[in-house]
Amino acid sequence: MAESHGKCVLLVGLRSDAVDYAKWPELTAEKLEAGFKDVVTDLTREGYRAVWCLTDQGKTAAAQVEEALIKEHPDVVVVGAGVRIDPDLLLLFEMLINLIHEHAPQAKIVFNHMIHDTVDAVRRWS
Repeated sequence: MAESHGKCVLLVGLRSDAVDYAKWPELTAEKLEAGFKDVVTDLTREGYRAVWCLTDQGKTAAAQVEEALIKEHPDVVVVGAGVRIDPDLLLLFEMLINLIHEHAPQAKIVFNHMIHDTVDAVRRWS
């Protein structure tokens, strides 16, 4: 396995207990949790330092993401599809983009389609 001292990838998404699974019928909390682990494993194997920042749908999200951006100094920030695609979370998505712009202006912002294609999304811009 490759050392993970390379570029930092901050993965921003919803905690498994904050997801509205009625909107994602193919997804379960167990599948999502497994996906979280798999993404870190796959990115680490590729030589990245992968860090998850999993939030709720708004109450503490801003503070969590801001703290992670300041602490991690990411080279790449992935904003997950669960936040980005759900029209009910538009304001959360907008807030996240502005926080990234403010606290990590050097970072590339990338988007996945689902958790399984996160590594490809990161590769596109790093």
